Amino acid sequence: MHATGRNLPQLLGDARRWFEDALLATLEEAGEAHVSPTQAGLFAVLDEQGTTVSELARRMGVTRQTAHQAVHGLVAAGLLEQVPDPSSGRQRLIRRTEEGARTHHRAELVLRRVERELADRIGERQVRALRAALELPWGDPPVLDPVVAPNQDLRKTQPPSP
Repeated sequence: MHATGRNLPQLLGDARRWFEDALLATLEEAGEAHVSPTQAGLFAVLDEQGTTVSELARRMGVTRQTAHQAVHGLVAAGLLEQVPDPSSGRQRLIRRTEEGARTHHRAELVLRRVERELADRIGERQVRALRAALELPWGDPPVLDPVVAPNQDLRKTQPPSP
């Protein structure tokens, strides 16, 4: 049994939220425009030259409507702008404004400081090991037999007999 009883995806989600909460609180304390966690996530997946709303939604794992709402709020805050896509007459690219680029750079600096704070709390070696494990190529997600008994190793599961 794991110390907390929580599975790895839950722990990774908590870790992501810890960084996100630290980032957003620090930026707000510094007087930056308030952004939601979804809006902050959008900034993280946005290409420098611009990205379509559909591609942003795919990268964020949200609906196109959710991505569009996040974009709309960031455009209203002066952090993003919509420009014509030179490769398509119908699509528009979302990109950072000058103010958005400045805010994004500041966010990157804050995240580096938060990572150093984490290293002070749990140890530099643990943070390096965590980073190394997350940067390894994991390959395609496995597809496992969904029917298993409690405490049964999923890798040893045999398909049911006909």
